[in-house]
Amino acid sequence: MRQTLTALSASLEKHFADTIIASKIALDELTIDIKSGDLLAVCTALRDDFGFNQLTDICGVDYAHYGKDEWQTDSATGTGFSRGFNAQTHGRGQAVKNVEPNVAHATRYAVTYHLLSIKDNQRLRIKAWCEEEELPIIASVVDIWPAANWFEREAFDLFGIVFEGHPDLRRILTDYGFIGHPFRKDFPLSGNVEMRYDAEKGRVVYEPVSIEPRVLVPRVIRKEASNA
Repeated sequence: MRQTLTALSASLEKHFADTIIASKIALDELTIDIKSGDLLAVCTALRDDFGFNQLTDICGVDYAHYGKDEWQTDSATGTGFSRGFNAQTHGRGQAVKNVEPNVAHATRYAVTYHLLSIKDNQRLRIKAWCEEEELPIIASVVDIWPAANWFEREAFDLFGIVFEGHPDLRRILTDYGFIGHPFRKDFPLSGNVEMRYDAEKGRVVYEPVSIEPRVLVPRVIRKEASNA
């Protein structure tokens, strides 16, 4: 498996010498990073020249505060979960800007594409980086792989990533009156609005959320105890 992925990686780097930002093999999976502006050209070539004729998934990714964490979970300590709690952050990383990041990314949003070559029995992941943070936009690949239609709508709904050229880009999981994008890192756990049925008005109404914010303590499974 490793030898096959290495050969595929070398072939892709040669073919897309001026396009691929990074290439990495990890956990028997190959990932290539590209800019959003090169997406359509790369995807077309992967389908036509490399046999990746099937798209299995598309996922949005929000790298806000990536590598920053107020919870120290890499090793076990004698102080328990309280070692990471900061009363000003509510356990949600509100003040993580004061924490040094482990990894830095040039842009906040990325879209990952999972491809399958049935002929060669090979899988590939593409990570395309959106250039804008305020309004992340990337080209739709529906014309290349029609299966992208619902996947792109899901990423638009949950992350607010706009897929330019999509034939019907609208929400697919949340309600039509939903405010915000729930998979963004800055989206509050309690949401922005709540809905209920109003008997007097005879319809569903939306109101500001009334749930009090609460501190969530993450459950941590440490390597030291994984075999216990």
